[in-house]
Amino acid sequence: MSTRSTLVRLNIGGKKFCTTTDTLTQREPDSMLAAMFSGRHTLCEDSEMGHVFVDRDGKHFRHILNWLRDGVVPTLGECEYSELLREADYYLLSGLIEAIKAVITINKGKENEYMNSELTRLDIIKCIQSEKVRFRGVNLSGLDLSKLDLSYVDFSFACLKGVFFSRANLQCAKFRDVDAEGSIFHNATLRECEFTGANLRGALLAGANLQSANLQDACLVDCSFCGADLRCAHLQSADLTNANLEGANLEGANLKGAKLYNANLKGANLQRAYLRHVNLRDTHLEGAKLDGANLVGAIR
Repeated sequence: MSTRSTLVRLNIGGKKFCTTTDTLTQREPDSMLAAMFSGRHTLCEDSEMGHVFVDRDGKHFRHILNWLRDGVVPTLGECEYSELLREADYYLLSGLIEAIKAVITINKGKENEYMNSELTRLDIIKCIQSEKVRFRGVNLSGLDLSKLDLSYVDFSFACLKGVFFSRANLQCAKFRDVDAEGSIFHNATLRECEFTGANLRGALLAGANLQSANLQDACLVDCSFCGADLRCAHLQSADLTNANLEGANLEGANLKGAKLYNANLKGANLQRAYLRHVNLRDTHLEGAKLDGANLVGAIR
């Protein structure tokens, strides 16, 4: 296969797929697929169409390609998620594994959480048709609010445990002091949102747009920000212990006083970020861009 061509034909256990080298290498750069198509290895192709053969069941490979293209976790049953996890593990797709496990965890508790919610998705849809919507202090645990336009909505002090906000428009929404542990903000628009003092422990924010968002003093322990846009975000004194920010864009972000113990910032863009006096000793920074970052007094 010519390394100049971006087109890739795959034969996964007899099922044929067509994609590009960019798709296979960019979202999960440490995966087996990225290594295979990095140009460093000789690949075995069939003589007719040039398909690269992989001896795996091709049933779920389209889900893997969609994850690599768009960062989307499919909606599947429990058994199918187990099968997809097995394939993700084989291909060393750490981001997909983490995202699937987060969805499974939420799904297991979703029914019980939903029973505690004070409103339904339909109630929310009716409410957001009016101006100045407020759900301050309301229990919305476990609701599916994905793909809704919730911009400028005030959720301050609400209980949002396990809420699905995937692909929702939440621009300028207020989440001050919310309890949103384990919530899913996958690919959501969160520009200029306020999360001051929020509990987002274990939340999934992979691929989310958090430009200029205010996350000061927020609990972001075990959160996933893989590929998220955090340019100019305010992260002062935020707790990012064990957070996964691999490939995230933190250009110009303010991390003054942030806790980054065991945080994964591999391949992250930290150009012009404020990291003055931040303890980076136990932070994973392999491949991170630090040009122009303020590192005065930082512990490394």
